[in-house]
Amino acid sequence: MRLLSGSAHFCSSSDEGPPSKVAYFPMESKLVCFRLAQTMIFAIEEINQNENLLPGITLGFQIHDDCWSSTIASKAALALINGAEESIEYPECTVSSNVVAIIGCGPSANSIATARTIQSFGIPMVSYYSTCSCLSDKNEYPNFFRTIPSDQYQSKILAELVKSFGWTWIGTIRSNTDYGIFGMQGFVEHVEKFGICIAYSESFHKTDPAEKISKVVQVIKQASTKVVVAFVDDSDMRILLKEIKRQNVTGIQWIGSEAWVTGNFLSPEDKGIYLTGTIGPATRRIEIDDLRDYLQNIHPSNFPGNIVTEFWETLFNCSSTTDNGTTPEYFRSQFRQCTGKEQMQGIENDYLPAIMDGSSYHVYTAVYSIAYALHNLLTCVEGNGPFMTLPPPKLMHYLRTVNFTAKKGENMYFDKNGDPVPRYEFVNLRANFQGSLDIVSVGYYDGSAPPGRELMINAGDILWSGGRCFLLLQIPRAICSEPCLPGRRKVSRKGQPICCFECAECADGAISNVTDSTDCIKCPSDYWSNQAKTQCVLKKVEFLSFQEDLGLVLVLLALIGMGFTVGIAVIFYRHRQTPMVKANNSELSFLLLFALLLCFIVSLAFIGEPSRWSCMLRRTGFGIVYVLCISCIVGKTILVVVAFKATLPKSNAMNWFGPAQQRLGVFSLTFLQGLVCVVWLSVSPPYPLKNMSYYRDIIILECNVGSLTAFYLATAYIALLSIVCLVLAFLARNLPDNFNDAKYITFSMLIFCAVWVTFIPAYVSSPGKYTVAVEVFAIWASSFGVLLCIFAPKCYIILLKPEINTKKNMMDKGMTL
Repeated sequence: MRLLSGSAHFCSSSDEGPPSKVAYFPMESKLVCFRLAQTMIFAIEEINQNENLLPGITLGFQIHDDCWSSTIASKAALALINGAEESIEYPECTVSSNVVAIIGCGPSANSIATARTIQSFGIPMVSYYSTCSCLSDKNEYPNFFRTIPSDQYQSKILAELVKSFGWTWIGTIRSNTDYGIFGMQGFVEHVEKFGICIAYSESFHKTDPAEKISKVVQVIKQASTKVVVAFVDDSDMRILLKEIKRQNVTGIQWIGSEAWVTGNFLSPEDKGIYLTGTIGPATRRIEIDDLRDYLQNIHPSNFPGNIVTEFWETLFNCSSTTDNGTTPEYFRSQFRQCTGKEQMQGIENDYLPAIMDGSSYHVYTAVYSIAYALHNLLTCVEGNGPFMTLPPPKLMHYLRTVNFTAKKGENMYFDKNGDPVPRYEFVNLRANFQGSLDIVSVGYYDGSAPPGRELMINAGDILWSGGRCFLLLQIPRAICSEPCLPGRRKVSRKGQPICCFECAECADGAISNVTDSTDCIKCPSDYWSNQAKTQCVLKKVEFLSFQEDLGLVLVLLALIGMGFTVGIAVIFYRHRQTPMVKANNSELSFLLLFALLLCFIVSLAFIGEPSRWSCMLRRTGFGIVYVLCISCIVGKTILVVVAFKATLPKSNAMNWFGPAQQRLGVFSLTFLQGLVCVVWLSVSPPYPLKNMSYYRDIIILECNVGSLTAFYLATAYIALLSIVCLVLAFLARNLPDNFNDAKYITFSMLIFCAVWVTFIPAYVSSPGKYTVAVEVFAIWASSFGVLLCIFAPKCYIILLKPEINTKKNMMDKGMTL
């Protein structure tokens, strides 16, 4: 059974000029297109010889030249469907056209036009070259398939490539065609997600006037970035590079799209200057077994028709036309006569490159995908199959589900959008000693790899663009602003892209520990930023410690006070039978000395790290002990007044203020303060607190008073007793006693009150641990004042003036001390 498999569109040009002009078709484009056509024929013949694939079926073909024109491509498609004979036909095919599939076209614009033309006929087409992501829309192009990856993937991997090199400020150039528009649109969407900015974005078309192309090159030349992503087709890139050569723009780090990155645009010596260092994805260069030998055996004698003769003349730069003597001398000097004995061995050009590019492999797999789909269709036993006729819509169903292993071991299938698994290799163009460029593989992208491992770039193997004379080994920089180092954050410049920014130092208490941080991280409450603002460190903890000098001084003074107090108590105890001690109410004196000793002891509770128990002892212990001390002084003052009144005639005052009453009075006054403190501890006791409001970088450990009401009540009670005691002592200071204790009590209470009045502003203005130090100082200063003013004169008499320590002297009101 003989079967016509349809047709293929292959172009013979890469430049489509304006309709009113003659298009120029470069020689290399003709050679490439002829190679692709021969690759398709090679694949068809290989399938026809395969007994396991489509057994008993012979595939045929027709080849139409679309001339890189969407209009011609549409006409060719209609001609195929209508059975027109204006094409290259397989020699054995003599029946009318029965097209079931089309292989082609080249440019995306041609494929768009052709796919729309044949869509209503339900004929599938498989492209080997069209990469526009728009063709993946199955609502618009349900009959379109391709063996080359969509630009959707190319845009993504180009964005990932730019990101991997740390570039954030790049220029973009695109063709003003569907290929450039959709490709660059996808690229921009991806780079914006990565925070990469576009310094400029230019577009052009090969039919644009020279002034437009010149303006685009001027933008490239004057831009602050030298990294340019060019999403253009090969014909547009040829025109652009000619203008770049004219303006002599070098040192550009080109990131090319697959359509041009391995193409030939300029002479070898020019390419070494203007394209050196270029990086871009290319379809993988895969050698097809026996294809090279097949291509080398093409000869006009075994393939009739003008096409092969044309190819032969182009390849060997000769003419097959017989010279009858009328050919001008000029043309005879330009073209020699073809002999037919020219040899292809050793030739290296676009027809027979040293390494076959990916386009041949895409054509090869396109033919095989149709063949496997036909095979699956014809061998189907479900329903009415196998089918003796081949309705194209049924073939489209099998194309969607085709899945086969190619000769190189790759699994070939189409996804829901008619696209293959994306596979690329990344190439780097390097200048060689001859001045031309070598294409070196530096990485790959495999869409079938596990997530996160699809892209692999050997950055160390890349040679970068370095101007006219040199290649660089280091990755070039492409940034609008220098990176913000750790400790600083980015501040956007008004009216400029996010990649253009200033760097501002993080505020105190905030850090940034990564480069280019957009914000500073506030440190936890117990931490503060270091000087570089790169790390949160524990805040310095401050409290009045026993280990520091100030704490040691205060402890020493407290110990001295306790020593004096104990010493005076010993003196009083040893001389307790003397008139001096008896006259001053030894019981209240010993109780007062005990209270003063407790005052010095309580002052030690203010030193050291605050804890729950020390905070309670500081406030409540201080309040009770001070009330006890002042109560004893009040008792002594009242005793002086009562003793004076007792000397008056008919006075019985001493009967009302004897030892029992004195004890009851001291106990009652102290009990009231104790009751307040018990309630205080029960309701809201003092507790340790981390004060971080005074210093931002220092934590002050202090005691919070808890209940302010209880604190003010206890303090006010101490102040009230002190004022009462001062007033009583002041009023009794001039009583005519020989040894009037009220004078010394007055002095002691004046010192006491002066110390605590002075303490209030000093307490408020002292920061941190110095607040506690002032409080401790006030405690032992007032205690020393009471101790020295009340007991020092008595000790002086007891120790140094024992002769006046007599009862008579104590009773003699006329004697003065």
